[in-house]
Amino acid sequence: MSTFPFTAVVGADDMSLALVLTSVAPEIGGVLVRGEKGTAKSTLVRALAAVLPEQDVIAGCRFGCDPGAPDPECPDTARHEQTTVRRRPHLVELPVGAGEDRVTGSLDLSAALSEGHAAFEPGLLAAANRGILYVDEVNLLPDHLVDVLLDAAAMGRNTVERDGVSVSHAARMELIGTMNPEEGELRPQLLDRFGLTVEVAASRDPQERAEVVRRRLAFDSDPESFTTRYADAQADLSARLAAARKRLPEVELSDRAMAAIARVCAGFDVDGMRADIVTARAALAHAAWRGGAEVLREDIRAAAMFALPHRRRRNPFDAPGMDEDLLDQLLDESGLPDDPHEGPDGPDGPDDGPGGGEQTNAPDAADNPPAGADAPAPTQQPGAPEETADAPHDTDAGDTADAPSAGVAPIGVAGAETPYRAKAFEVRGVGEGALGRRSKARTDAGRTVSHAVYDGGSVHLPATIRSAALREARSAASPRRLRIVRDDLRRQVREGREANLVLFVVDASGSMAAHKRMTEVKTAVLSLLLDAYQRRDQVSLISFRGRTAELTLPPTSSVDAAAARLAELPHGGRTPLAEGLELTAHTLRLARLRDPRRRPLVVLVTDGRATATPDALDRANAIADRWPETGWETLVLDCEAGRMRLALAARLAARMHARHVPVGDVAAQTLVDHVAASTTRLGRSA
Repeated sequence: MSTFPFTAVVGADDMSLALVLTSVAPEIGGVLVRGEKGTAKSTLVRALAAVLPEQDVIAGCRFGCDPGAPDPECPDTARHEQTTVRRRPHLVELPVGAGEDRVTGSLDLSAALSEGHAAFEPGLLAAANRGILYVDEVNLLPDHLVDVLLDAAAMGRNTVERDGVSVSHAARMELIGTMNPEEGELRPQLLDRFGLTVEVAASRDPQERAEVVRRRLAFDSDPESFTTRYADAQADLSARLAAARKRLPEVELSDRAMAAIARVCAGFDVDGMRADIVTARAALAHAAWRGGAEVLREDIRAAAMFALPHRRRRNPFDAPGMDEDLLDQLLDESGLPDDPHEGPDGPDGPDDGPGGGEQTNAPDAADNPPAGADAPAPTQQPGAPEETADAPHDTDAGDTADAPSAGVAPIGVAGAETPYRAKAFEVRGVGEGALGRRSKARTDAGRTVSHAVYDGGSVHLPATIRSAALREARSAASPRRLRIVRDDLRRQVREGREANLVLFVVDASGSMAAHKRMTEVKTAVLSLLLDAYQRRDQVSLISFRGRTAELTLPPTSSVDAAAARLAELPHGGRTPLAEGLELTAHTLRLARLRDPRRRPLVVLVTDGRATATPDALDRANAIADRWPETGWETLVLDCEAGRMRLALAARLAARMHARHVPVGDVAAQTLVDHVAASTTRLGRSA
């Protein structure tokens, strides 16, 4: 099967350079590519393997050992043959549903049961040694699995200690992950473990977009002929990569250059020392790539553009990015020289693309404009929209003007204040959803609570042996040595935490606008969104105002998108509570069809009023009375304020069998204050 040529990809210079740098120096720690769908992320990664220099491998070694320097701890040392084979590095793709055993390797059950000894079955890390491990949609992997991958990439080794197996083998690989931020973000702790990150976006230049389509159609029509057209450019790029790897140990990192790297990292207020180390390694790789003998300013600048954006300190929901003016200022202060003509490649430096001059030699190079002209727009801050106007009084007046059909601007858009740490709300019972950090669930990770008949997963050795012993004890003729058969196998039943679907249903009517109540509501919801981000939940947002309800954000893992939609949420008009509840039920039924195991947590933000129609309150109460039949865990966030309170939200929560929480009690500190006050009163009474 033909692969689209690396040098034929149009308009991805930043991503190409990042992949080249980590190919020159795999110890950088891999590349994370972030970008919208349809931006050639997977195409470019799969094409990289075809231009990597060939390598010698010991024949018969499942771990791809180098004949010149074999791994002394390789489990296949006894299988090492005198002959060698020459091949391109392997590109290993991590399947979406792969478990930890598949990644790291595990006990070979067939050998253990048939031959009676513990044998190691290599995993994907072994197959990727001295090659590429590609993880598409890395942000959707469980955190513990991402940790395993990043640890192996950073240490260059994989160690397995379980099920009677103790193995350590080389895992020196180029780890590349791709993700679409709209589907959710990586936790900052995991994001920091990737050496480099790069943002990609589709070009808005019509000529460049047309060239992308032209080349793709030409490749699909005749892959062999299209690949032949770029054969020379591919060979040139492969030779340049080999030369850069050979030159890398000879590149000098002077004290001035090291001081400049430290100044840049300190200037961007990054945490820890990993940023300094990665920037230094990337700068050395960049100098070797351009053919230089020492690290110059341009090398540090290029390295910092990839190594620092995801490591700088950011507030929750801030978009990653770099202040290039600050970067240039810090480099100016370092006083490093910058000679773009240094090195055997002359002016043909990294700005001409990863292949150096290969695009000039390619047939379609004249139609390949430079990339990077259209950078992705930064995500809007949750608190950015200013409050334009508040409702003049705590009523639902103005419904006609604010109804969606009227086409008139809403009464106002309130901004949120700084989010706080919210209380931990969870779905009661024990679920079976995806790994997360909110509600109790039967998961593949966590503490072992029991065992069950084996149907896949980790073998529970004590329970298996116990089952075999009981069976042998019941047998009339029991052999001296315990014999284990298939029916004796037991698996571990583990209890951990699952991720949930947190559906926010927000009353955005005119009654919420009084006394700046909407600002308090948005701050509370934003705080709960931050909590959902930390617990790896999916989120969704429904708003209701005027006479209708709207699914503002369908279920997604991107809490950044939810925060942006919340910031732009208008308020005003009457209160269609029944319509909001009906849309909530419809949304949850669809979500159950897509993911039956993910349990929902409904957060209904309301003061309990229903004024859209004369019978609005009766219709809302009728829906609320049927709500307990659904079994959906529901939290009513009571937003009623003022001296005269009707307690409508509390009555609604009672009808729905939901938990009732005043909006002021969402903050975790509120609970601490209540406990402290109670303790003080008890002390005084004593």
